[in-house]
Amino acid sequence: MTMMEQSKEPLLEVRDLRVDFRVPGGYATAIRGVDLTVGRGEVVGLVGESGSGKSISMMALLRLLPAAARVSGIARFDGVDLLSLSPRELSHIRGGRIGMIFQDPLTAFNPVLTIGAQIVEALQLHDRNLSGKAAWTRAVELLAEVAIPEPGRRVHQYPHEFSGGMRQRAMIAMAISNRPQLLIADEPTTALDVTVQAQILELLQRLREELNIGMIMITHDLGVVAGIADRVMVMYSGRVIERGQVDDVFYASRHPYTRGLLAALPKLDGAREALVGIAGTPPSLINRPAGCAFRPRCSHAEAVCATAEPPLLRAGQLESACYVSDRLSGMTP
Repeated sequence: MTMMEQSKEPLLEVRDLRVDFRVPGGYATAIRGVDLTVGRGEVVGLVGESGSGKSISMMALLRLLPAAARVSGIARFDGVDLLSLSPRELSHIRGGRIGMIFQDPLTAFNPVLTIGAQIVEALQLHDRNLSGKAAWTRAVELLAEVAIPEPGRRVHQYPHEFSGGMRQRAMIAMAISNRPQLLIADEPTTALDVTVQAQILELLQRLREELNIGMIMITHDLGVVAGIADRVMVMYSGRVIERGQVDDVFYASRHPYTRGLLAALPKLDGAREALVGIAGTPPSLINRPAGCAFRPRCSHAEAVCATAEPPLLRAGQLESACYVSDRLSGMTP
């Protein structure tokens, strides 16, 4: 499917997503006007430092945020606005047509129920006609699909009896148990060694190809994005500050923040050199700096950067929110 076809009939189309959290004296804005589209069979990488808004924006779509959160915008999934559905209507989609791999499977699983019992619950919740015996058979098949050894035995074990990599696979098995159209993967390779990371990514790629699943990959690891994503969205301080095709973002980025993330990646070839970090810390949700939120940490900032927040504008194949992006466009990231 071409990018033009995906833009005409996206599986997921999010427009002006905003999330505010109640704080003493009012609200703090965590997500500020995020737009996102995902096509069938397409993987979109959502990257940025911790606290940039990646996970919150996706949990807002599925209405998994606490009651203190105020969510607005439009999120059309297969033509239906998720944000306008009743809780009962949303429950038929969440966990069924939309699956989610949570960031920490050890805390996402119920520790007092076996892995199999939790997968069976997910299956029967979305298929009332599925018998208990058939659901348990399907649970074993799902564990086998995600390459867990001895699935017939493992299905009766508890989460703490699984290794980190196996728990992650079991989480993926539960997320795809109802054959979703969209899969949201929140840091699916965090805290795993590189060998297991590669296995998890290979598994997700295979599932994408076999089931034509649209996927949102939330991560701070640009190496993961390079290996699986078609497009990349870079988030900072609750908004998208750059987006484009993977190669364009990696080799022709125009935003200093994206370039800072790339510069912090270790190089596997060439002479050994010190990694260059991004100075400073992400801004507070309550007291953001005037103008561009990245300005206090940016070595390229100019006076104009303090006047107003830069809009997200297209230049070539990239969309960047930076007043000095033209000056950076000729420089190697």
